[in-house]
Amino acid sequence: MSSTTASRLITSRQMILLLLVSFGSFIGFYLLLSVVPLYAAAGGAGASGAGAATGVMMLATVLMELAVARLVARFGYRTVASAGLLMLAASAAALTLSERMPLVLAVCLLRGAGLAIVAVVGPALTAELVPVERRGEGLGLYGVVVGVPAVIGLPLGVWLSSHLGFHFVFLISAGVSVATLVAALGLPAQQGRSEPHGRMRGSLRGSGFVRPAVIFAAFTVVAGVVETFLSLAMPATVRAWVPLALLAQTAITPFARWGAGRLGDRRGSGPLLVPAVLTAAIGTAGLVWVASPVAVIAGMALFGIGFGIGQNATLALMLERISPTEFGKASALWNLAYDGGFGIGAVGFGLLTAPVGYPTGFAVTALVLIAAIAPAWRDRTAGRKANHAS
Repeated sequence: MSSTTASRLITSRQMILLLLVSFGSFIGFYLLLSVVPLYAAAGGAGASGAGAATGVMMLATVLMELAVARLVARFGYRTVASAGLLMLAASAAALTLSERMPLVLAVCLLRGAGLAIVAVVGPALTAELVPVERRGEGLGLYGVVVGVPAVIGLPLGVWLSSHLGFHFVFLISAGVSVATLVAALGLPAQQGRSEPHGRMRGSLRGSGFVRPAVIFAAFTVVAGVVETFLSLAMPATVRAWVPLALLAQTAITPFARWGAGRLGDRRGSGPLLVPAVLTAAIGTAGLVWVASPVAVIAGMALFGIGFGIGQNATLALMLERISPTEFGKASALWNLAYDGGFGIGAVGFGLLTAPVGYPTGFAVTALVLIAAIAPAWRDRTAGRKANHAS
């Protein structure tokens, strides 16, 4: 193999270790994502306690994401990623002590902080480790690795808790996070690169940087809606199809993200945004026929395709438009769009459907994506200009 070919590989030793760290951390996280609310409800907190557990975790995630880039700049990727894994492990183990809400909420704060660290470090370090000309494919590969744990961990955690008990799942999750620390010790020890605060503020004001994050937030608003309310929206007579519909979305999204990365490296990521938005919008509109399993499964699959393409294209565009010194900040902003949009979608849809019902609510949700076509079109033309200039 020639040196030129070798330099273009995206699976270097450190990249493989990063993928192992990301896979292990998200497996440990997703094992408990649906189990912790069940645990809180079983402890007497009811539905409100279950919702509070998730809400507190997402709040901690958003707040910590604002600080991760600074922490990496000061302490380095290896130390910060290891700290995130320790937070996930410690919080999972602590759940075995009590099911009372004060402890559960404190644990969710710690879990959210750990999640923020691994979620921000992954894309930022991927962008540094892979060759620039294959960055989209590298981000796509990372997307597959962090997407598969959702497909495995969500149903497995619920199944294990119902058959072997909550404490067993908590200890398994903690053990996975601790074992993943071995791979984290091989991550780069150097500190992340940073720039003065004033220059960062200037870069954030550029619409070319912020616009992809806004477009991505439209996708995540819909994700928050469908992943929270689909099981409630489908009538009881067809509710048995909900797991298959959710699987159609979660299984196809990471592979659409990987394919978008390969295509984006060749033709640019900007032109992918309009097809991604349209595909996701059509899929969301299909959920209006919520009593039809065929329409719901097809709609979720289409949304999954558009969502996966949108994930890769928006992040790749953000990274293209800033210097490598700001990769960590771009990753943080992208993850803020993810978590913030997800939470807004869930809360807003709940308020909307009370007076108008689920079918109308899904129609309005599809309009959120339709509204994102205009900024996506601007990035489509910008992407073409960049490609012609290169």
